[in-house]
Amino acid sequence: MMNKYYRLAEVTEKLVAVAQGREKADVVIKNGRLINVNTGEIMDNMDISITHGRIALVGDATHTIGSNTQIIDAKGLYMAPGFMDGHIHVESSMMPVREYAKTVMPHGTTAIYMDPHEIGNVLGMDGIRLMMDDAKEVPLKVYTVTPSCVPAVPGFEDAGASIGPDDIKNSMEWEGVAGLGEMMNFPGVISGDHDVHSELKATLEADKIITGHYSMPETGSGLNAYIASGVRCCHESIRAEDALAKMRLGMYAQLREGSAWHDVKETVKSITENNIDTRYATLVSDDTHPSTLISKGHMDYIVKRAIEEGVNPITAIQMATINVAQCFQMDRDLGSISPGKCADIVFISDLTQVKVEMVLINGEIVAKGGKTIVEIPKGVYPKYSKDTMKVGRKLTPKDFVINVENRPNGRVKARVMEIVEAKVNNYARECMMPVLDGVLGIDLKQDIIKAAVIERHKATGTMGKGLVKGFHIKEGAIASTVAHDAHNLLVIGVNDDDMALAANTLIDTGGGMVAVRNGEVTGLLPLPIAGLMSELPAEDIAKNVDALGEAWRQLGCDLVSPFMTMALLSLAVLPELRLTNRGLVDTVNFKFTDLIIE
Repeated sequence: MMNKYYRLAEVTEKLVAVAQGREKADVVIKNGRLINVNTGEIMDNMDISITHGRIALVGDATHTIGSNTQIIDAKGLYMAPGFMDGHIHVESSMMPVREYAKTVMPHGTTAIYMDPHEIGNVLGMDGIRLMMDDAKEVPLKVYTVTPSCVPAVPGFEDAGASIGPDDIKNSMEWEGVAGLGEMMNFPGVISGDHDVHSELKATLEADKIITGHYSMPETGSGLNAYIASGVRCCHESIRAEDALAKMRLGMYAQLREGSAWHDVKETVKSITENNIDTRYATLVSDDTHPSTLISKGHMDYIVKRAIEEGVNPITAIQMATINVAQCFQMDRDLGSISPGKCADIVFISDLTQVKVEMVLINGEIVAKGGKTIVEIPKGVYPKYSKDTMKVGRKLTPKDFVINVENRPNGRVKARVMEIVEAKVNNYARECMMPVLDGVLGIDLKQDIIKAAVIERHKATGTMGKGLVKGFHIKEGAIASTVAHDAHNLLVIGVNDDDMALAANTLIDTGGGMVAVRNGEVTGLLPLPIAGLMSELPAEDIAKNVDALGEAWRQLGCDLVSPFMTMALLSLAVLPELRLTNRGLVDTVNFKFTDLIIE
């Protein structure tokens, strides 16, 4: 395929020969304004010589130009290293890697570190291989961190697969694996769980990076213990003090700005309100919907958000380039415009707006004028990846009834999950809820409706039921197979009939997201690949997502990216109260808890 990647060891003689002028460059960029992330300065009228996809010289490149050298005039443009996303779940874009790459490269993204634990929870190591094989067909540099927690919380949920220490150890030998995926089981790390530490050991012995997920507000002995185990970075900071504590302890704080998680506004205060060195700060997206990628951008938008919050533009670019490369110990090849590095370069016309005009990967133009200009072949995905809705039967409205037998008519105290808009955490509330004829009801005045999680991988028949507050839904139901991290069938709704229809629609469709109102489907987004991804182009997925968003609004919901907030209801590694197919989980104390409070 085009855009060949050469290891540095293969081309040292060529790079030296071009730098000295004995051989001529394949490409020379002239007259640009170099954003030097090594020194934090802007250097005017700089040239860059490129051969075999790597940078041979930065400075005056006149002596490296030959009759066959491609000249790129960068006059009036800033030249920055390619942007790198240090923590991303590609599946959350609802696109396979090919379409994802096509969508993000025009926004200056030249490398990502994907954690495919979404598909890993559905299809196991086969799913991870599927994503990595897809990545071989794109110019975007796609590095993989092997999912560490499949299932995310053993014993509290049922996923479609299990990945253990032996799988982790074997995967560390795979080409393209950069380390271990986010270690969400921080209680297991801190308590000394043998299997968890076996995964850490396998990663460290392979000299790879352990990526983290420390979502607790505690920054004392627990955080110290977590970092001492070898965890190098964490994207779960939601407060400035969290990010600052991590950086002070030598952990890379990955400041997150996705479609639903708008954390940069708070976490970047760790930098803007403190006179600290920013070498341990990076910017990441974590989860981003196609509509966000198309309308706002990817790493260019996140860099811009940091600038808007008061970060110096050069510092913000360092947080998406050299800092990321150093975090993953790949700065010999990536992260700066320096001799020997891969020629991954972003051309920017407006620095504060981070307006990307053109993108090079391995010295070749892959995107220009906001469009990918290289051909990426369409993927063909195997049948097993599209046969993942194994509930075993059609569901009925009775399945969604919450029985509270031996309770008199009136009200009982119940545990309720209260969501927080655009945040990953929720609150465990205790609310008085109505009971009639032994059945627990909802309470729209309190904005409390039903939630259910149905196992969908092995037809076990298990189903958890609960209550959720904060979606503002007044009627109908929503269902989704994007339900972190086990990705079972998640349903929320006002009435049992619509909840059953929503669930059965996705069983028949093969997975996805659906909205139902008064017995009719009002919005449907099929996601046939593992119940997580579509084969459609990004623009078509975005249109379907927007249509589904309108269906949410018709039901009364006015939240930002409610899909993604809903998808976290079942993620039992986040505080404070979550629902899995096995029941209600107190995620502060990591134990099951009853819906009704005695």
